[in-house]
Amino acid sequence: MFWVLLLLLAWAVTGTACTRLCLSAVRSASLDAEAAALGRDHDLTLYEAAFLSGGPARVADLTMVAMARQRRLLLAHTGWATVVDPRGRDAMERSVIGAIGPGGQSRIEPVRSAAADADAVRDLADGLVRDGLAVPYDGALTTVAAGMRQVRAAAVAVLVLGGTALLLPAPTEMPRQLVALWFALPLTLCLSCLVIARVETHPYSRWASPAGQRLLGAWRRGPAAGGDDRSFLTSVAVRGIRAIGEPELRAAFAHRDQPWRE
Repeated sequence: MFWVLLLLLAWAVTGTACTRLCLSAVRSASLDAEAAALGRDHDLTLYEAAFLSGGPARVADLTMVAMARQRRLLLAHTGWATVVDPRGRDAMERSVIGAIGPGGQSRIEPVRSAAADADAVRDLADGLVRDGLAVPYDGALTTVAAGMRQVRAAAVAVLVLGGTALLLPAPTEMPRQLVALWFALPLTLCLSCLVIARVETHPYSRWASPAGQRLLGAWRRGPAAGGDDRSFLTSVAVRGIRAIGEPELRAAFAHRDQPWRE
């Protein structure tokens, strides 16, 4: 009867994951309804669009790219950032300059990490959360995307537990086909929740709420006022550094994740 214990464990994993996904979906729908009126008249800035598209790291990337385009920050193809103009024009730029340090030069990746964790980005995120456009920072289990990952993990766990049960010595009172059928029930529940969540809540985002995703979609389709430079920064905000077409600038960011060797 050891297979019964495995079946109970499979149901416990499935029930926990599916319940969390359902609660996340209900909460997301509730926040979406509350934010619909607020988000309708909200005019996104480049920083806000970057956060909703890619989170704090995207905001840091956008800030550095914008400063580099204005020749106030030099991003070398070797992966170093050098301050040219130490006067930041806003809180984000001051965070980048502060992360580089008093020496005026630093590797790009430490600057990016420090700028992404700066108070300026947290304040930006808090404002978007208050407006119902961003996912609240109160735990990874609250997002639909995280709930989907948990249900997928639960489905894999059920398969593993079911396979283990079938590999055990055949119980005299229960045919193997019936044992497999019992494990098929929690697996079916997992797969059903995944299908329903994908149909009802897709697309889901780690950073933007449903209201934020709609506003971001409208912002992407809107005219990019301000000329070519504005269009370029809009692409970086939405797509990240892969939108950078300039070879020197792309080379600078290509070095950011590589360990520095003296």
